[in-house]
Amino acid sequence: MIIDSHTHLFPEQIKNDRSLFFDNEPEFKLLYNSPRAKIATICELIETMDTHRVDICVTSGFPWKNPDLARKNNDYILEAVQAYPDRIKGLACFDLSWKGAADEAIRCMDGGLCGVGELAFYLSGIDQTALTLLEPVMEALRSHGNLPCMIHTNEPLGYPYPGKTPVTLEQIDTLTRTFPHNKIILAHWGGGIFFYHVMKKQVKENLKNIWYDTAASVFLYDPEIYDMAVQAGVIDKVLFGTDFPMLTPDRYYKDMDKSSMTAAHKAQVLGKNALALYG
Repeated sequence: MIIDSHTHLFPEQIKNDRSLFFDNEPEFKLLYNSPRAKIATICELIETMDTHRVDICVTSGFPWKNPDLARKNNDYILEAVQAYPDRIKGLACFDLSWKGAADEAIRCMDGGLCGVGELAFYLSGIDQTALTLLEPVMEALRSHGNLPCMIHTNEPLGYPYPGKTPVTLEQIDTLTRTFPHNKIILAHWGGGIFFYHVMKKQVKENLKNIWYDTAASVFLYDPEIYDMAVQAGVIDKVLFGTDFPMLTPDRYYKDMDKSSMTAAHKAQVLGKNALALYG
């Protein structure tokens, strides 16, 4: 079974003219101002899944600052889940700074979504304010069977690109220690923090409830990143994620084939780990 744990969908209206939604949404404009930044709808996701043998996708919208836009995008995710209950699972997404974010998470989870994400702090990094805003959402997740939360992270070094946040490994470590009982998915390989699983003290314990997805890996890392995950002892915590529509699954399949992973390891990454996490 193949499960893509990191995809994004937008309503048709936003796809048709994204520029109408740039006002007072600096993060959305930052990521989608370029016409090269792809936007996909439900039908396009299903078509891509069929083409690339993906059985299930976990999808989310965007962390809009405007509560009405966030609800509209989340309603579209709920629509996708209801239309394809055996193929699409959804995450609730919103900007944490607006009042009622936790209530929106509860509304969406009660409606059938399986967690929260991809939450992002594109302009600030995961600072103390972010952690404070996260608390009621994390509590809501725990009260709903401890459903997972996906959080945008990125490597603190290397070339700049739209959406690369000023996050540090210390901030990511603080996040894991602040919410030790929540299941957290760190997008984009967790900014590389999984390398620290080889440390003898503290970090292994801090990261015990952390998962990592492969979203954008094709752009960021050589195929050996998968071998490093095996060596670090976290291959059972790695989730296949494409960041569709930015990339399609076949690009990742090629990288996995170039790695030294065994067939069993590939099966874990491509689907078994997500099954274990989401149930």
